[in-house]
Amino acid sequence: MAERGSLAELQSRYGTRHRWLMLTTVMIGSMAAIMSSTIMNVGIPDMSLQFAIGQERAQWVSSSFMIAMTVSMLTTPWLLARFGYRTTYLGCMLLLLSAGIAGGLSGDYNLVLISRVAEGLAAGVVQPIPAIIILRAFDTSEQGRANSFFGMGVVLAPAIGPSIGGLLVDWMSWRALFFMVVPFCMASMWMALRYVPTTAPGGVSANHGKPSLDVAGLALATVGTLCLLNGLVRLHSGDLASAFSLIGVAVLSAIGFVVWQRMQTQQGGVPLMNLALFAHRPFAMGTTVAFIYGIALFGSTYLLPVYLQLGLGLSPSHVGTLLLPAGLMLAVTIAIVGRYSSTHPTHLMVSFGLVLLALSFGLMLVVNLQTAVWVLVTFAILGRIGLGFILPSLNIGAMRGMDSNLIPQGASAINFLRMLGGAAGVSLCGILLEWRMAAHGESLTHKVLSTQRLAAFDEVFLILALVCALALLAAWQIRAPRQRRTI
Repeated sequence: MAERGSLAELQSRYGTRHRWLMLTTVMIGSMAAIMSSTIMNVGIPDMSLQFAIGQERAQWVSSSFMIAMTVSMLTTPWLLARFGYRTTYLGCMLLLLSAGIAGGLSGDYNLVLISRVAEGLAAGVVQPIPAIIILRAFDTSEQGRANSFFGMGVVLAPAIGPSIGGLLVDWMSWRALFFMVVPFCMASMWMALRYVPTTAPGGVSANHGKPSLDVAGLALATVGTLCLLNGLVRLHSGDLASAFSLIGVAVLSAIGFVVWQRMQTQQGGVPLMNLALFAHRPFAMGTTVAFIYGIALFGSTYLLPVYLQLGLGLSPSHVGTLLLPAGLMLAVTIAIVGRYSSTHPTHLMVSFGLVLLALSFGLMLVVNLQTAVWVLVTFAILGRIGLGFILPSLNIGAMRGMDSNLIPQGASAINFLRMLGGAAGVSLCGILLEWRMAAHGESLTHKVLSTQRLAAFDEVFLILALVCALALLAAWQIRAPRQRRTI
């Protein structure tokens, strides 16, 4: 008789419905995680005023979350093998729930940052799990439908979230944004107790014996990420000695990480990131695209609400309303494109999405203080359609054909590199914006809107467009291997 709560027992109880119930459960948790990463951007201007901090410090509300999420992603394969799906997932949801409540009640900016770090740690572990489930639990013929279902559900929360969040900021304060994850976390925890198995990937029992986490590898990844992002901030502040020292440490940490992972593999250990993943060409090219695309995606997610509020003078609720049609269009696009992600060439779909995303950034240069609202909505929709082609295709396409034993690490690695690019993108956008503002003799603290301020924003949007164009070079090299049945 199968152990209660194991994958075999749940499959016996729920039949073929189980994989869909399990995917729905982690989809709701992923909605909470993704919402917590994006919705706070609407409240950054109000938060910076309440705590009397500049733009450079305020952007750490986003950056601290991104750093924590980036690093914690690498631990997902170990946590799943050590504790199983259910315990790992419930622990993450509990941490995300607690951090959301604590952040909303915090009266000190440092406590807000601590809450954001805790949210990021939880969100990072959760992010790779859906891709692992889709690739392992669904046949190749069903992966497109599962990807479509999951992708459409996940983007609905961040699509509607900024609109609701903008209203909450206007009616109450930025604190309400922290509490928005609470109902999602509670619903997902209830479902996890019923539908998420206690077993590890592959249906085997979780190994509660001797831990095998690559602590040294995790430490090198953490040090490298922190030094890279802090080095970028110091570079902007003009402290060149500290900046280049930190960036140098980041480079050395990256080299040390690669060397250590090789040693772990040669000595029969369990590396944090198995470098054999990169022998799979679609994966190697996919991670390159994911890193560059992460810079553009998360950098713009931070930049756009700030641009609409402080560049064009719109209220938070107005900003949320403007972004709602684009978010809904993203959900519709993913629902359609996701169904074909398993049957159409990944490199074509990703490349087309990158072109649209780059075009949406480039078109922001024609916006001025007299531009009609519908023009802004159109440009935002264009970019979200581009994302709708990229998001369902990239992860699944990069890992299709990969050895099933490498899938958990592959999902963690590609998400890690995308989020590393995202964390750098948020910092770079903040730094570039301050730099271009100074070059135009402007500051975001000035009450009066000006064409010089818009020019500074335009130059940052142009850089993001060029970053997307750069990702095209790698995207065109992705070639899907011959499909095979995965379980």
